[in-house]
Formats: sequence, structure tokens, C-alpha cells
Amino acid sequence: MEKPVVCVGALVWGPDGRVLLVRTTKWRGAWGVPGGKVDWGETLVDAVKRELREEVGLELFDVLYAQTQEAVLSEEFWRPAHLLLVDYFASADTHAVTPNEEIEAWAWVTLDEALEYPLNTFTRTLVDRALQVGR
Repeated sequence: MEKPVVCVGALVWGPDGRVLLVRTTKWRGAWGVPGGKVDWGETLVDAVKRELREEVGLELFDVLYAQTQEAVLSEEFWRPAHLLLVDYFASADTHAVTPNEEIEAWAWVTLDEALEYPLNTFTRTLVDRALQVGR
């Protein structure tokens, strides 16, 4: 029996105030934020730090909870899935990205510029949240 999968992701601010967007193989060409599945026995914050280290080579600090979303059989995702998406805001002290095989492209952009990218709807909600709270 299929069950929901808990995932984490982070909108990361670099040292100059721009945020990191990535295009991955999993969101049908749409742009989003790095992230992935939470492992058994792992806290959400530990998971988001690990995922960002694995996917883009960044060490995070100032990790703050942003929001939780559900992606239930979203056609934007590469396969049918029920994802519980726990989103964070975080900072990194470098813009040096070391992508893994899931990352097709990346860009450091302002929040306003991020809205011009073809974002998946879940990332658009996260960027809107960052603009609301003035992160």
C-alpha cells in the first residue's frame, strides 16, 4: 500500500541576498528548490541540511521553518506520488554550487526575479511566502 512521503526543501539565501533556484529531473522541467526525502530516524532540519549538501554542496545555517504543503498526485511531479513538503528558509555562506545528477541547472536570483522563472506551484508558494514575511 502506498503511503505519503515526507520531503524537505529549502529556499536558500546566498551571501549577497540572492536565492538559489534549481531545475531538477523530477519536476518536468519546472524550477524549484533543492530538497528530498526524510530518512527514517532523521529530524526534518537534519534532513534538509543533508539534502542540500548532497544535491548542491551547500552547508546551511539559520535554517527556519517556512511552511508545509501537500503534493497529492500532482501532475507537475514526474510520477504519481503523495508528498508532504516541509519547506524551510536558510542561508549559505557561498554561491559555489556542486550539483549532483538530479540538478540540471541552477541560478542565484532575487526573489522578484524568481517569480519570472517557470516555477513549480509549490516553489511559487514558497517564494510568495518569503516575500510576505520579508525574509
